[in-house]
Amino acid sequence: MEVRFINPFLEGTISVLKTMAFIEPKPGKPFLKKNNYAVGDISGIIGLTGSVRGSLALSFSERCIVKVVSNMLGEEIKTINGDIKDAVGEITNMVSGAARKKLEESGLILSAAIPTVVSGKQHSISHVMGGPSIIIPFETEHGPFVVDVCMGKEQ
Repeated sequence: MEVRFINPFLEGTISVLKTMAFIEPKPGKPFLKKNNYAVGDISGIIGLTGSVRGSLALSFSERCIVKVVSNMLGEEIKTINGDIKDAVGEITNMVSGAARKKLEESGLILSAAIPTVVSGKQHSISHVMGGPSIIIPFETEHGPFVVDVCMGKEQ
C-alpha cells in the first residue's frame, strides 16, 4: 500500500471527530496489521472503488465511542446500543468522504459503498483487497481507537 493513501484518512479522522464530537484525537505511529482481528469493540467498515480499490475500517473501544456519540448527540449514553451502531456507520462514512475529497485533489477518484458496522469482542475485519492493512492508532482522553486502511490498484 502506498504511503500517500495514509494522510487523507488521518486528516479526515481528526477533522470529523473535532467537528462532530468536539474530541481531538492524537495519532500514534502507523503500523502494519497482519491479521483480521479488530482492535476495538465496534467497527465501521466501508469499501472504496475507483482509481484504486480498498476499504476503510474505524474500530473504537467501547469507552471511546460512547463518549464520541454522547458528544455528537448531546446526551449521555452509557453502553453500545443502536444509536452507537448508527453513529459508527455515519462516522465511517464521514471519514471516508473527507479522505476521498483529499485523494481527489491528487487525481484519485473514489466512490464508497454503504458502511457496515460490526461489534463484539474479538470481531474480525476482512478488507476487500485481502492482505495486510495499515493501522493508524489514535488516543483520546476517553480511550483508544484505530483507523485501519487497505488500499491498492486493481490487479
